[in-house]
Amino acid sequence: MNNFISKFFLSLQNNNKVSLEIKNIREKTQIDNLFTAINSSSESSEIRFVGGCIRKILNKEKVEDIDLAVNLNPNEVCEILKKNNINFFKSGIEHGTITAVIDNHKFEITSLRKDIKTDGRHATVEFSNSWKEDALRRDFTINSIYSDLDGNLFDPFDGKKDLEKGEIIFIGEPEKRIQEDYLRILRYVRFFLNYSKKKHNLFTIKIIKKNLDGLSQISSNRLLDEFKKLVKSNGFLNLAKDKECLEIINLVFPQLKNIKIFKNLNNFAIKNLENVDFIFLLSLMIIDGSDNVDYFIYKFNFSKKDQKRLLFLNSFYCNKIKKNTFSKKNLNKILYFNGKEALLDIIFFSLFKSKKVDSQLINLINIYKDKEVPLLPLRAITLMTKYNIPEGKELGKKLKEIEQIWVDNNFEISENEVQNVINN
Repeated sequence: MNNFISKFFLSLQNNNKVSLEIKNIREKTQIDNLFTAINSSSESSEIRFVGGCIRKILNKEKVEDIDLAVNLNPNEVCEILKKNNINFFKSGIEHGTITAVIDNHKFEITSLRKDIKTDGRHATVEFSNSWKEDALRRDFTINSIYSDLDGNLFDPFDGKKDLEKGEIIFIGEPEKRIQEDYLRILRYVRFFLNYSKKKHNLFTIKIIKKNLDGLSQISSNRLLDEFKKLVKSNGFLNLAKDKECLEIINLVFPQLKNIKIFKNLNNFAIKNLENVDFIFLLSLMIIDGSDNVDYFIYKFNFSKKDQKRLLFLNSFYCNKIKKNTFSKKNLNKILYFNGKEALLDIIFFSLFKSKKVDSQLINLINIYKDKEVPLLPLRAITLMTKYNIPEGKELGKKLKEIEQIWVDNNFEISENEVQNVINN
């Protein structure tokens, strides 16, 4: 009976905007199967959309990740999914999170929780069946909005209203919420730049600055991941124009020495901002002709691939740019030895950094974006069979000489040139 009354009350808050977007999600995925499996498992069981996906729907943003909350514990969720032949994996079961997979669509399902103990980095949680308790542990009012499959909202802290007014408000006492998880400082910056229509609350800013040292407790991976979310968000360009947010980011990431470049991007850079990835945008902020890149890589955890990419760009731009730096012959060598991504990185880097857009560099992008990496026409097996060169150091030396002539001659080599190498 209580469940019926709750759903009746929710139906009074039906939001057409949410309903229409959820309808689109239902048409593109088989999320109905998930809701039916959970909601029909018992009279009281219920699953709802929550957090970022509802916030984005209300703000008319593209929804990429779908987060769900359920008033069952993780083991109960697993049993229901098994019973209904829905694939899943335990992505964070210690914190109550299961990821269901239906037709390659992933749905993150988290059990309702309340915090028992926090230390600024991690929380010890207890599973709950109370939607209000779950909402109380969330960071901001705009992230504590829930919806059922029909678009009926459960919004205990008026997050929808705050989103419409453009106010970023902590749930409860700001300092207490920050000290539960210091990463909320960076989350505040991201949400403020993306959603705020008001000036900063000076008390909130004061509390944030007072607790900045707490971020030293947060792992480098979590810090960088949160910064990545900011950089790839729609509000990132607001950072260079917001004094308070910029000061916070500079204090947390002092190696971002060129971050103000995003205050006055040229038209090409603005147009292509969504087409470049986080590592490239990061390179614009940290490459300054010093050992800044090396220190940033040391401090934060990057893959070998990303390290190589940042170090190549840094090495390239630490050298003096000469007249022939962007000649086709030189660029072809970079393409061959370093790959297409490295080549396009250096062209884009120059275009993003310059005040005036160089049309010749844009032409180079059009030339190289579909160009394949050249392949050496001769292989070791050819030298061994055609020219009777035995396997060993001599073979490697000859092949290297042939490759060098081929590269220097703009990836062309004649039979006579090959023969000369063989005979020497």
